[in-house]
Amino acid sequence: MKSVLRIGNASGFYGDRFDAVKEMLTGGGDEGRLDVLTGDYLAELTMLILGRDLLKDPAAGYAKTFLRQMEEGLGLAHERGTRIVANAGGLNPAGLADALRALAAKLGLPLRIAHVEGDRLSADQLPAGGDGVLAANAYLGGAGIAACLAAGADVVVTGRVTDAALVTGPARWFFGWGPQAYDELAGAVVAGHVLECGTQATGGNYAFFTGHDVRRPGFPVAELHADGSAVITKHPGTGGLVDLGTVTAQLLYETGGARYAGPDVTARLDTARITQEGPDRVRIDGVRGEAPPPTLKVGLSRLGGFRNEVVFVLTGLDIEAKAELVKAQITDALEANGATSAPGEVRWELARTDRPDAGTEETASALLRLVVRDPDPEKVGRTLTGAAIELALASYPGFHVTAPPGKGAPYGVFDAVYVPVGEVPHTAVLPDGTRAPVPVPPTTRALEPVPEPDLPPAPPHGRPTRRAPLGLVAGARSGDKGGDANVGVWVRTEAEWRWLAHTLTVDTFKQLLPETVDLPVIRHVLPNLRALNFTVTGILGEGVASQARFDPQAKALGEWLRSRHLDVPEDLL
Repeated sequence: MKSVLRIGNASGFYGDRFDAVKEMLTGGGDEGRLDVLTGDYLAELTMLILGRDLLKDPAAGYAKTFLRQMEEGLGLAHERGTRIVANAGGLNPAGLADALRALAAKLGLPLRIAHVEGDRLSADQLPAGGDGVLAANAYLGGAGIAACLAAGADVVVTGRVTDAALVTGPARWFFGWGPQAYDELAGAVVAGHVLECGTQATGGNYAFFTGHDVRRPGFPVAELHADGSAVITKHPGTGGLVDLGTVTAQLLYETGGARYAGPDVTARLDTARITQEGPDRVRIDGVRGEAPPPTLKVGLSRLGGFRNEVVFVLTGLDIEAKAELVKAQITDALEANGATSAPGEVRWELARTDRPDAGTEETASALLRLVVRDPDPEKVGRTLTGAAIELALASYPGFHVTAPPGKGAPYGVFDAVYVPVGEVPHTAVLPDGTRAPVPVPPTTRALEPVPEPDLPPAPPHGRPTRRAPLGLVAGARSGDKGGDANVGVWVRTEAEWRWLAHTLTVDTFKQLLPETVDLPVIRHVLPNLRALNFTVTGILGEGVASQARFDPQAKALGEWLRSRHLDVPEDLL
């Protein structure tokens, strides 16, 4: 029996590189053949999109791109002996499984298709009912996937599972781990978290991208061992890179503190050790695990109302005065027919992209973004478009907008609740149609805060410093979880870590990012990774679909932090 499970990922989101499935199945040569190929297609916003699809067509609700990828991918996987596991089932995994069986029959392939269901909950299964909820989905673990593979499935599709379940499920099947193999499962969770966003582990969206060829990064591969340790790599000859920085960045992405809870296990991120094993090979080991919590997270997607936006372009001199003028004009117009006719929420954001020494009109301009929201589509439709259009010849000099304002559009809201794990009917539907209930974990453990670890020794005082951007020393990666954001910050040397750990406090973080001053911010210290992870509560309003801010998923919040200046010791620059 093979001692190493080679598992690759070909999708980090619905809309990722279409050819990645073929690239991963044909790359690597005979020695690099994958045992399992995974694909992550679901995000909070995706569930809302699929929910709207399902309202229009009861046979829809899954990632159609995946089905098209399988027109070629099924044959390649069959030839290579690679099993496919993907969460592309979305809100209708049974429908996708049926479509895959029809496709396999059309192609003449004797494939065994299975799926996992039970994540989709009804209103009476939710703690506070489900008024207005478009989709309610529990985040399942990998046990159902493992059951399908153990029954001989060549392809397993799921609805909402945790991203890491796409790795823990195959690992449980391959190594025969039981539900209480916590350390091994925790190692698989960490490997799965690194793989889940595809090329973000191989140089994509990487803070230190300069000096590397990241034009077309290869997708990641994990070589998983029976003890839960893993080596992160990629197919030879593909672009990008795998080094300590790319892996650290992804470990910090959309996580929080030391305890990373999931339905299979709670992984202790503060125990993970990473070492560069060779070119494009990073080993992760030492990860400890604990019993999972007694509840499952349930993502709720609902329609929040209607929204519209206009982006005004302000060029040249008097940017602030121009912004104040158009704000006052729009406010007067929206309130002209009384308070009851104005949108319930009006939000302005000024993005300063202009430079005093600009060489073109574009670089001499700033963008003033107006977003309005209301349950009534009329209040964000003609009320706004009329107010904006009528200013075309009656506002600031150089008045124009990036696009004509249109009708109001519906927007979504994401929220999360928690339900007891025993109330979710996690079910593996095996290739022969047998419905196998997945047992609940034999032991659970409520989450508790981890004591703050000791900081490294403080750096010596009195060293010469220079005012410089944080990003000359530190990397960062940021992302969204509902209405919250996380910003992971890491450094590459011990001297840098001593400085960062004692310098980038919550107060300093808030000084560098003024928009966080009035928001709750928590700092988590991860010494093994030489990293700090900041959680900012409420900065994204009601989640990405509500488009609450200029950067609605906080993808660039880390880069904004890196661009901010502070006193940096000269010997670190």
